Order: sequence, then structure tokens, then C-alpha cells
Amino acid sequence: QVQLVESGGGLVQPGGSLRLSCAASGSIFSINDMGWYRQAPGKQRELVAAITNGGSTNYVDSVKGRFTISRDNARDTVYLQMNSLKPEDTANYYCTAWVFTTTPVYEYRDYWGQGTQVTVSS
Repeated sequence: QVQLVESGGGLVQPGGSLRLSCAASGSIFSINDMGWYRQAPGKQRELVAAITNGGSTNYVDSVKGRFTISRDNARDTVYLQMNSLKPEDTANYYCTAWVFTTTPVYEYRDYWGQGTQVTVSS
């Protein structure tokens, strides 16, 4: 089994910053792509940012220049640095990772965290 645990969400004023972290643990052989999604009330879940195990990144247009995704492969952890936050960034943020496991079974699949709430409001 693999677990993803997010942290770092909270309430911040417009223009402020937050840093989200997501640590993977369990029977991990290797991790490929990692990413962050978000879902606001009444809206579909959207991909915010993704990063390959080689460090290539991509972002949704609405966060380009404000958010930065990074990862620490030695710690199986992905980060999302969010600057210049706007009220429209308010959402529940979920991390995801494509993980290859060898125990108890050989498997390659995506895993999701439980989500962390980010609220941008004055």
C-alpha cells in the first residue's frame, strides 16, 4: 500500500503565499509523474501543475508565473509553492503520484492524497 499525505493548506489573504507539501510512503519501488489538482465547490477537478521524475513541469494557464511545482525524489515528496494568491485559487488541493510497487503485487497506478483546503480571502 502507498499513502500520500498533504500538508500546508490554510487561510491566506489575497496576494499572500502558501507552500503545500505531499509525502508518499509505503511499498514504493519508484515514482513517475507527480502533480497537484484542485477542486472548488461546484466545479470540476482540474490539474494545476505536474512534474516528471526528471523535473519537467507543466501548469494550467491560470497559475503560470505564480505557482511553482518541485519535488525531492530522495524523500518521495512533491511541493507546490503558491505566490500572489487570488480568491479564485480557493479550493481543495489534492496531490497525486504514479507509483510502481513490487509488494504485495507488481503494479503501476496512480495514488491520491486526502486533500488540503486552501482559502484565499480578506
